[in-house]
Amino acid sequence: MLTVVLECQDQEPELAQTLSVLVAGAVEGLVSDVVVLDHDSRDGTSRVADAAGCRFHSQWDIKDIVHSARGEWLLFVEPGARPQTGWIDEIAEYITLNKLPARFTASRGYRRPFLQRIGRASSPLELGLLLPKAQAIAAARSGMRLAEFAKGQKLRKLSSELIPSWVARAAR
Repeated sequence: MLTVVLECQDQEPELAQTLSVLVAGAVEGLVSDVVVLDHDSRDGTSRVADAAGCRFHSQWDIKDIVHSARGEWLLFVEPGARPQTGWIDEIAEYITLNKLPARFTASRGYRRPFLQRIGRASSPLELGLLLPKAQAIAAARSGMRLAEFAKGQKLRKLSSELIPSWVARAAR
């Protein structure tokens, strides 16, 4: 089972796009819960999370969140990111056979323009982060943001593609 964790601030449309893709994972029995961590959003982020059955936290400590995760694996993604076809089966197989963290492959259909890729570091969670719960518990520190979990990790690459969150932001 998998717990999906997203960190939001005024990202209602992006959150809705990500949650719509995660529904299939819940139906297939892979996604056990989704946790939305909010930073004082003033839009409808809380309503979207509530309507989707997510646990929504506006006051939170990452150590408590990680400990309360129902799944034995955590998937950290940015609001607006959308895993593509085949992600459910691949993650189910991966978490059964592996113990190392992983990330998605960048979508071939959505690449930043060449000049934007040069000299620009991508977000640590641009391709998500799949992490065993035990490893997340060991790494969690009070006041930590989700992106910090990815720093310094040697990540395996899943073959499933992920449309990054910047695509949804650009479409706003």
